[in-house]
Order: sequence, then C-alpha cells, then structure tokens
Amino acid sequence: MPSAAERTRTHLQSTCSSVLIIPAPEGAPDGTQRDQLMPDERSVGPDGAILLTLAEDSPAARSVPYEWDGGRPAVLEITDVAPVSVPHRIRGRAWVSGRLTRAAGTAAGPGSVILRLEVTEACVDDLWGAERVEPADLAAAVADPLVAYEAELLQHLHSAHGAEVRKLRELLGARADEHSGAGTAAVPVALDRFGLRVRFTGVHCFDARFDFPEPVRNVNELRRAMHTLFDAAAS
Repeated sequence: MPSAAERTRTHLQSTCSSVLIIPAPEGAPDGTQRDQLMPDERSVGPDGAILLTLAEDSPAARSVPYEWDGGRPAVLEITDVAPVSVPHRIRGRAWVSGRLTRAAGTAAGPGSVILRLEVTEACVDDLWGAERVEPADLAAAVADPLVAYEAELLQHLHSAHGAEVRKLRELLGARADEHSGAGTAAVPVALDRFGLRVRFTGVHCFDARFDFPEPVRNVNELRRAMHTLFDAAAS
C-alpha cells in the first residue's frame, strides 16, 4: 500500500480542491476572523516546501511577510473527492501546516503572488486510514505515477467497463458472501499504482481492494494489470 507520506504528496500534486487557512495575527482585536484563501495553483518545491499561487490583490496574501520577517502560521487543507458518482464521495483529506511567507525570487504571472508554506506538521485521513506524516518523509515522497490520469481512468472504467468491474466481485470469495445484501452496483472509486478500489452498493455498501500482480509505473502497464484482473474474474 502507499505510505502516508506518498498519499499526502499525491494529494498535493493532484487536482483536489484546497483551502489555505491563515489564523488572525497575534495581537489582533478579539473577533478578528481568520482568512481562508483558495490557491489557484500549488506545487512542491525541491526542499519539500509547498508553493501556492494566489491573486496578488487579496488582502490576506499581501499581509504575508517575506521569510526574513518570520512568516505567519497557516494550514493548507486538501479535500479529495471521487471523480465518479458514488455514495460517500469524499475519499479523504490531508492537512499540511507550517510557516507561510512570500516566496522571494520566484516569478509569478501578472496579478499573482507565490506564497511558500514551510511544512512543520502534516497528516492524512483517507480510505487507507488516518496517519501523521513527518515533514522529512513528505519532502522525500514521490506522488503516485497515475495521479494525473486517475480521474479520467476511473470515469472510463465506470462508463465503458461497468460489467467487468462488477464481475470483480467473483474474486472476493467468502468475503462476498458476508455482504450478500450488497453488490447490486459496483463503482471504481480509487486507483493507484498498487491496485483498484471498488465500492459495491446495494442495501448497504462496502469497499473491496483488488491488488495488481505488481505495481504499475505508467498507463500502459496499468492496461495490462487491469486485463489480468478482468481475466481472473471471468475464469
């Protein structure tokens, strides 16, 4: 399975929605609201810091100092939603907190500013479970190689290979019998280099994980792995 650091890094480099939460400055009057900003873009720098592109005319963005002025505490919250229609569609969330500064010497487009979030804490709560992530592990982690294609691939599996996905239930053996009241529909809900997760729905729903024979590195290897799963379910 992917590590917590890998899953968090994958969320960061995905198209998941995110919000940057900046608490009110120390000494601000009581009742001062925290700022919540929607970054236009985000990326991970070579040192593991998160680079966030925001509109320059945002008062909150303008209030963030450069690194030599200490920065401000902030939290980036990422929400991962399944790209297919399925019950319980939120697949997980990740939180990355640290010191937020203006990124000196980094060019942004007209009307934009780049802020740098130096990570001090991180955690993820998703389909695999809830775990803390060390900043060093997050910096060293690599995003899943399918992250850029996952949404399109899941939508294709759902629309064009629904019968084959439902047939995967045959691979569950006794576990399928435990959920005899479910399984009238099957929706591919998550995909990574290690395997496919399917949500079977009916009277109640449950998830099943189908591992590939070996981790895949690209879409071509994924096609072969999926054919192996489908062939095993059909035999």
